[in-house]
Amino acid sequence: MIVAKYYNNNDIRLEDIPKPKIGSGEILVKVASSGICGTDVMEWYRLKKAPRILGHEISGTIVESNSEKYKPGERVFVSHHVPCNNCKYCLSGNHTACETLHKGNYDPGGYSEFVRVPKENVDNGVYVLPENVSFDEGTMIEPLACVVRGQRIIGVEKGHTVLILGSGVSGLLNIRWAKLKGAKVIATDIDKYRLEKAKESGADEVIHSGKVGNIKADRIIICTGAYKAVEQAFNCIDKKGVILLFAIPNKNIEIPTESIWRNEITITSSYGAAPEDLEESLEAISGGKVNIKSLITHILPLKKIQEGFKLVSEAKESLKVVLKP
Repeated sequence: MIVAKYYNNNDIRLEDIPKPKIGSGEILVKVASSGICGTDVMEWYRLKKAPRILGHEISGTIVESNSEKYKPGERVFVSHHVPCNNCKYCLSGNHTACETLHKGNYDPGGYSEFVRVPKENVDNGVYVLPENVSFDEGTMIEPLACVVRGQRIIGVEKGHTVLILGSGVSGLLNIRWAKLKGAKVIATDIDKYRLEKAKESGADEVIHSGKVGNIKADRIIICTGAYKAVEQAFNCIDKKGVILLFAIPNKNIEIPTESIWRNEITITSSYGAAPEDLEESLEAISGGKVNIKSLITHILPLKKIQEGFKLVSEAKESLKVVLKP
């Protein structure tokens, strides 16, 4: 089967490897759609484990099954990370801190024609797609689930002013979810196209990142790796406010300790999504609560993955790029 192996952002090679063989309790999925995540183009982060086959936002059709739960022909979304549900983190509701979740994955990666889904992922991370959810929309289940979890962690609610720094795909999803929660949303970006998309996504106010000014927000969600956004967050957070590192810069941040202490500011982060977040995300998409079709701007064959990575890296007039193996 054909796979796309990542060496660096400008060197992604199509290679031919054997189709995976499944074991007891496992399934084989023919990948129909595979989304490019913003983290996939974070070269400083990905190079540590290169070369490898990336891709973790997939949907497809089961073609072989050794599981009693699922049968060939079912359309599914498959989560790459699943928790054990037994450790102290899982038992306290902190599934994304689970070691099993961090170590697991499907084989060999979403940028391939087929993936073998290990038994633990079959047991805790396969979701049958409703008829009204397309394969392309299925790639957005995990990104939205990360938003669901992030906003749950910081307690976004009605009456809050939420400042979202960065209006790429994750920023736009955060805008839409915060509006569903009843919050007032202010969004920023340096790009005119993305500011327009932020307004279309329901932001009450959109501002160029260089003109943020003296905004005070109850919750701030950083959705860009630009270090300047971290500095803006510290300047714009209100007393007792919470800053969420949804995205991270490529270097350690400097914290204004006195201000954080005097104003009782909380800085936290969120990583990935747990099963309950994925379930809520799928329900929201299938129920029409969140329109994610408009966020998919490019659909390319797997052989054009290099073009897809360029589109995502340049962050211009593109949002979600979906590959078709």
